[in-house]
Amino acid sequence: MHADLSPVIAATAHWLNRAYPPSGGALAAALCEVQARQAVTVAAWLRYPTAMDAALLGVAGPGGAARLDWVTGADADDDRDGEEHAWRTWVDEVVASWAACLLTDPELARLAVTEVAAGGEHTAATPAAFRRLLTPDATDRSAAALLRHPDLLAPVAGLHRDQLLERLGSDEALIA
Repeated sequence: MHADLSPVIAATAHWLNRAYPPSGGALAAALCEVQARQAVTVAAWLRYPTAMDAALLGVAGPGGAARLDWVTGADADDDRDGEEHAWRTWVDEVVASWAACLLTDPELARLAVTEVAAGGEHTAATPAAFRRLLTPDATDRSAAALLRHPDLLAPVAGLHRDQLLERLGSDEALIA
């Protein structure tokens, strides 16, 4: 099943890394990519918990990055109709929003990883598999300073935060 979600995970993580680039060199880029990919993987597994959900996503498609670009202001003058931007059609707005929530809220990330480990068909996932998402060290945080900045990610995280809170059964849903 992981293979069915791979295009969505890869494209959405790539979009997050382009929208909130790493600060530093090659190591920072790799650490930022891992953190984005872990957050997107958890979000995708929550959003599409069964093989049937993943199959339906494959048929319907995830929706693309257009609204995310608009929300972040990244839709300026770019011509995005070419083949080099085909990956953008595999970006899932809800998954990106949920991943942004997980990257900026450690408690929500912990709840999400626990839910994925306990409740979905993605049995390969364990809390230890998401260390850089759950317990980033100083190097991780420095590399992903933009990717984990709550104020910068707020427009994206806010798009579907309520749905994530509802999905996790979090008490925060009552507060928000």
